Amino acid sequence: MSEYIHKSHNVSVLLYHLVFPCKYRRAVVTDEVDTVLRSVCFDISNRYEITFLEIGTDRDHVHFLVQSVPTYSPTKIVRTIKSITGRLVFERVPSVKKQLWGGAFWSSGYFVNTVSRHGSEATITDYVASQGRTEEYKRLHVQQLNLF
Repeated sequence: MSEYIHKSHNVSVLLYHLVFPCKYRRAVVTDEVDTVLRSVCFDISNRYEITFLEIGTDRDHVHFLVQSVPTYSPTKIVRTIKSITGRLVFERVPSVKKQLWGGAFWSSGYFVNTVSRHGSEATITDYVASQGRTEEYKRLHVQQLNLF
């Protein structure tokens, strides 16, 4: 479960859904690779301000739900996870390196999406739009949204 991260000048809840495809979309994520990935991610959490809330593996790609701090850009998070997990999977499960012809574990692409702890995009949009408005405006605005 995500939690508020308190720093000296900010409080944040930044959640990202990341998807990393394996190189060549090869089906190399076995139970052994899954176990290694989870172990490595635990180690990453201890070294960096990246918390893994959930990890879901498929044969040719992996989903991560991570929480981090504002000083880490999504690109930095992706680069950190990909480089460390890729290197250690090859080291701990050498057969995977042979399946991928000795190259990289992950493809160069990835998917990233922000995730809200407090509701959908529409809910947050309405909340932000109603700030500083009178109760009458808020009531009318909500009624208009229900018409669509």
